[in-house]
Amino acid sequence: MIDEPLDSGHEYEALLLGNQLCFPLYAASREITKHYKQLLDPLNLTYTQYLVMLVLWETDALSVTELGKKLCLDSGTLTPVLKKLETKKFIQRLRDQADERLLTIRLTNSGQRLKEQAKTIPAQIQEFLPLAEEELLLLQRLSTKLVQSISNN
Repeated sequence: MIDEPLDSGHEYEALLLGNQLCFPLYAASREITKHYKQLLDPLNLTYTQYLVMLVLWETDALSVTELGKKLCLDSGTLTPVLKKLETKKFIQRLRDQADERLLTIRLTNSGQRLKEQAKTIPAQIQEFLPLAEEELLLLQRLSTKLVQSISNN
């Protein structure tokens, strides 16, 4: 359980766990990701693989660089995830004919079909979270703003 921020007035007040911004973000992320795991296991996806699939369901045929930017992941993190998805036959990695260094990621038919199985996941996550719809929208907007401002620095 996360305690409320403390105002004790002593010199180490900033070091109190209850006064940290990152801890509740970290703890909430862990709990939500744990719930995603239960929903994603039947689809044979990890949470990171699911994020890749979300981006590709929205915009198929992206370069690894574009995909990494959308997911805030570097190629060292993304490459093993893409290899796993390719092994599972959900995506294919295609080399650019003009420039062999460039890889384009495309969904396979299996990857497209997986979208149908995953379509209820966002609603199930929303039901799991003990917040009103307006609170969820505010949290999403503030989280997005935070990520964008940190990424731009």
